[in-house]
Amino acid sequence: MTTQDPDELLKIKQEMTQQKQEFANFARSVMEKGEAPAGQEFSHDRQDDDQNRMKSVENRMD
Repeated sequence: MTTQDPDELLKIKQEMTQQKQEFANFARSVMEKGEAPAGQEFSHDRQDDDQNRMKSVENRMD
């Protein structure tokens, strides 16, 4: 079993937190440019799915 210095662990944790923050900032900057998240490019075109809704109604009737 390895033992690690608590100060070293704290330093690693702080570096990881910094990397996460940098990535989050990058992701926000990309989103501000109007790019939609993957899979949501056409979300404004979405219409109710009558077939699925009717299947749910059928399942409740059984």
